[in-house]
Amino acid sequence: MFDLELSAAHPLTSHGWDDGFAASFTPFAGQGFVPGRIVRVDRGRVDVVVPDGAGIRTVLAGTGLVATSDPMRVPCTGDWAVVDLANGRVGDHVDGVLRALLPRRTALVRSASSKRSEGQVLASNVDNIVICVSLAEQLDLGRIERFLALALSSSTGEGPGRASGLSAGGGAQPLVVLTKADLVADPVALGHLVADVSAAAPGVQVLAVSAATGDGLDTLAAVSAGATSVLLGRSGAGKSTLANALVGADVQDVRAVRDQDGKGRHTTTTRDLLVLPGGGVLIDTPGLRGVGMWDAEGGLARTFSDVDELARQCRFQDCAHDAEPGCAVQDAVEDGELALRRLESYRKLQRENQRIVAKTDVRLRAEIRRDWKRKQALGRHMMERKRGQGTERRTGR
Repeated sequence: MFDLELSAAHPLTSHGWDDGFAASFTPFAGQGFVPGRIVRVDRGRVDVVVPDGAGIRTVLAGTGLVATSDPMRVPCTGDWAVVDLANGRVGDHVDGVLRALLPRRTALVRSASSKRSEGQVLASNVDNIVICVSLAEQLDLGRIERFLALALSSSTGEGPGRASGLSAGGGAQPLVVLTKADLVADPVALGHLVADVSAAAPGVQVLAVSAATGDGLDTLAAVSAGATSVLLGRSGAGKSTLANALVGADVQDVRAVRDQDGKGRHTTTTRDLLVLPGGGVLIDTPGLRGVGMWDAEGGLARTFSDVDELARQCRFQDCAHDAEPGCAVQDAVEDGELALRRLESYRKLQRENQRIVAKTDVRLRAEIRRDWKRKQALGRHMMERKRGQGTERRTGR
C-alpha cells in the first residue's frame, strides 16, 4: 500500500506532493493504486511521475478510464492522478491507466479556440503564473492585461490548500517577466518599460530578466523555489530559453524568432513539467496565439482594480462609464488620472467575458437582451427628441 505520510524524504515531494494532496488520495489508498503527477500530455496518453521505492520513475499511462466529454476535466500537465500500474496494456504500449484525477487546487483556463462555449485548462495546481513578455518587440499593454486577467482567475477551490496557504486572492500568484532585457541597453529606458508594465499590472511584481546575461534570474529562481510555476506567453517570448536557464540545462528546444517580423516559432508543442535544481517544478507551455476570457469576472476586477475602485464612486450603480453624469471613471480620464487606453482595454475584456458567460447562462443572456432593447429605445427617444427640437427651431415655435 502507498504510504501517505508526508516527510522531507517523500519521493513525490520534489514534484509538489503535500498533506493536502495526500488527504485527497485517501479514498484510493489500499486499492493497489499510486498517486502520480502528470508531467506531459500527448494525444490521449500521459507521462506520469510515480513513486518507485524510495525514488520516483516516469511511466506512460492511458487516460481512457477518466475519459470525459467535459473539456474542463480532461487530464492536463500539473494534475495529480490516481494511477493503476497493475493494468498496463502491452498492445497499447502503456504502463498503466489513470483511474481518476485528484481535485485541482488551481487551474489556468482560457476559452477554447472554437465557436463552442468551452474552456481549456492549460495547466493545473500551479502556485505562480509567470507571464513572459519579450522586450524584442513593442510592448502591448492590452495583451499583458489580458494575460493577467486570465492568471488572476485561476482559483478553483476544488481541493485542500497546501499547508503554507494559497496566495491572497485564493489562486495562483501572477508575475510579469520582461524577457530579453539585454536588448535594452539604456537602463533608464528599461526602467521606463518596467514602470509602464507596472501601471498596467497594479499590485503585481514586474521583473526584467535576461537569460543571456543572467540578470534577474536569481530573483525568479527564488520565487519559483518550492512551488509549481507555469510559463505563459506568446511564441518568441523566450519561455523555453528561460526554462533552460532556470533548470540549468538545455531541456527545451529553442529556435530564433523570424528576422522579418520578430515573431516566434512554435518550438514547444506540449506542456512539460520540469524539476528545478533549487526545488519546485516549472511547466513550460507552447506559445499562445490567442487568449480568450473564460469566466474571468474576478480576474478582471483584480487586474483593473484601479478602474473598479473609481467605478464605486460613480453617481449611478449601473454606470457604463460613457456619458453618464457624475461618472468618476470619465472624470479620472479627463484629469489624466486614468489612461483612456486602460479604460478601453477594460471595456473590451468585460464585453468579451460577458459574451462567453452568456453562452452558458440563460439568465444573463436575457439580461443582456433586455439591456440592449433598453439602450435601443433610449437611442430612438433621443433621436426623436433631437428631430423635434430641430422642427421647433425651423418653425419658430
